[in-house]
Amino acid sequence: MSDVERQSALDQAPTESVAIGTPHTSAAGRPGGAKGLPPTAAVGLLIAMTVAVYLPALAADFIWDDETYIINNPHLRSLDGLRRIWFHLGATPQYYPLVHTAFWFEYHLWGLAPLGYHVVNVALQAVNAVLVWRLLARLKVPGAWLAAAIFAVHPICVESVAWVTERKNVLSLALALSSMLCYLRFAPLDDEAGETAAPSPRRWRWYGPALVLFALALFAKTVVFSMPAVLLVLCWWKRGRIGWRDLLPLAPFFVLGVAMGSLTAWMEVEHVSARGAEWDMSPLARVLLAGRVVWFYAGKVFWPYPLAFFYPRWTIDPGAWWQYLFPVAAVALIVGLWLSRKRIGRGPLAAALIFGGVLVPAMGFFNVYPFRFSYVADHFQYHASISLLALAVAAATGIVAQLASLLRNAVRIAVPAGLLLVLGALAFQQARVYHNLETLYRDTIAKNPGGWTAYSNLSVYLQERRRPDEALELARKALELNPADPLIHNNLASLLIEVGERGGFRPGQREEAIDHYREAIRLMPEYHDAHNNMALMLIEDNRPAEAMEHFATVLERFPNYAFSQHGMGILLWEAGRKSEALPHLAKTIELTPTSAEGRHARAILLWERGRLEEALGQLRETLVLNPARLDALCHSADLLAREGRPEQALDAYAQVVRRRPKYFRAQKGMANVLLQLGQVDRAVQQLNQLLALQPDDVEAQQALERALESQLKGRK
Repeated sequence: MSDVERQSALDQAPTESVAIGTPHTSAAGRPGGAKGLPPTAAVGLLIAMTVAVYLPALAADFIWDDETYIINNPHLRSLDGLRRIWFHLGATPQYYPLVHTAFWFEYHLWGLAPLGYHVVNVALQAVNAVLVWRLLARLKVPGAWLAAAIFAVHPICVESVAWVTERKNVLSLALALSSMLCYLRFAPLDDEAGETAAPSPRRWRWYGPALVLFALALFAKTVVFSMPAVLLVLCWWKRGRIGWRDLLPLAPFFVLGVAMGSLTAWMEVEHVSARGAEWDMSPLARVLLAGRVVWFYAGKVFWPYPLAFFYPRWTIDPGAWWQYLFPVAAVALIVGLWLSRKRIGRGPLAAALIFGGVLVPAMGFFNVYPFRFSYVADHFQYHASISLLALAVAAATGIVAQLASLLRNAVRIAVPAGLLLVLGALAFQQARVYHNLETLYRDTIAKNPGGWTAYSNLSVYLQERRRPDEALELARKALELNPADPLIHNNLASLLIEVGERGGFRPGQREEAIDHYREAIRLMPEYHDAHNNMALMLIEDNRPAEAMEHFATVLERFPNYAFSQHGMGILLWEAGRKSEALPHLAKTIELTPTSAEGRHARAILLWERGRLEEALGQLRETLVLNPARLDALCHSADLLAREGRPEQALDAYAQVVRRRPKYFRAQKGMANVLLQLGQVDRAVQQLNQLLALQPDDVEAQQALERALESQLKGRK
């Protein structure tokens, strides 16, 4: 049979086998998109459905690590921050510079108003739906428009769209799909050519754009590193073979993908700290996890209910026989599809390989930080889901086409319309869950009562909104569920301190917080936040040498941690070791020039140079940026006292002592100012309180003796 005769036979064959096996042109694959709709209307309908489903997201607040990526990201504020986004590893939580660049521009357009960021995410989802349609249409997948419409409104996409931080997903997919479309113009996959016909000529003007778009996609999220492998699978699906002519042009894509993927994997361990007991799994356990992960995600594609922000974290046990069923079933499916390829076509195997291949970074073979909470998350399969949706729609299109004589047109329209309506309603409801952190975490707790992370994070959220009783109850519930987690101990300790500052410390509350910090450090010796928080407690207790040890522990592993650089510099400066302090303060300014720490460090340097009024201005700016910086407030008081403004100094010291009654430096400064003002009785009272905290402090003892002498003379 000639190639022309073979293709003619395929065109006349039953659509079901063609749809899921050999590529075939269908109504949905033609430029008109949805049957009977012109291209413009097809695009408009995709956009309208996307916007309708995500209307609740447009009214949503920032959630979870949006705070790190946007609200408290100092690099969004300046041109130098934009430079650091691109050229300093570790300046941002993950090296996705294109995402942070987008946030940089948006910050300068609409500041910290969530609406603008959500609009961009929803717009990108609409763009992605259109690109999915065009890609599937170019590949001549039956039902291309319907598959794209389902992707547009599918509930598993909500997490990626309604969560601003997951700009990584929606932006990287838009760029990767654009790259694939360009590449397919460079190297068309002509299924009409058959397996023996001459290959189509290459259109090299499309190669450069494809490579550039792929590089940009990697700078948005390196999960797209598998794109060249996806193109090879598509080539095999279309032609039944892969040759050097297919491999060589993709070599630069593979090099870029592997390089960026390796960098992300390294940063996830070294910078994001995805290491420790939660990730200590044997190779066999990782295989068992991968098998379970892939089936979980496939199940959510076809039955997206219920969905949760944190799913229960499974226990992976190589001693449990039933856990082997997941990877064995996955391998059996691939083998079965391979053996059946001549009967049902190569399409199902290609879709399965693409689905699994794109999921590889999230299967458990690499350490990713969210594995602390759960091994699965909806946003991990955002890219991969397209292949299964395309396969399912193509197969269903073939079945419906065979039964067309038994169905009226109204039924043929009603079935996909009903499916889109149901999925859209579920997605709309899921988008409402992302309104703010409280709605998100309460929904998570309802669906996953054993999920300690939701309890812990919700406690912090409620504490920030002055609901301390609820917050403490939730924090203690999180600790009850997971007493071995260092982050819970750290969060609970910080919560105890902040609640004590606001409402007064109950007996033993501060000591309880310190015990939790110690436990967090014991559980995770390299836990920088716990070390920093413990150092702050030691500073207040007038134990600077011990505080320096904690800062030094952090800086040994994280030299670019600005908070620790700042703390070390301040302590050295206060100890009179100014030559040692200056490099730490300069490093703080280099790392975070516009942050509270950077302003404070600049104030100390100005103070050292005798520019006291400028130093005082920098300290004021520090407190505007972060009113909780009691050390900066204490330094302001020191400077005001030195400048001959004792009343203002006394007020600043009093503010510190009200918030932290055991802050030794503030107590001492307050006593000295009271003596300057001649308020001897109050000074004696203050010094007695001071010596109750530090009975061996020689300076306080001498000051008390002088105050008592003055008091005695005054009475005479």
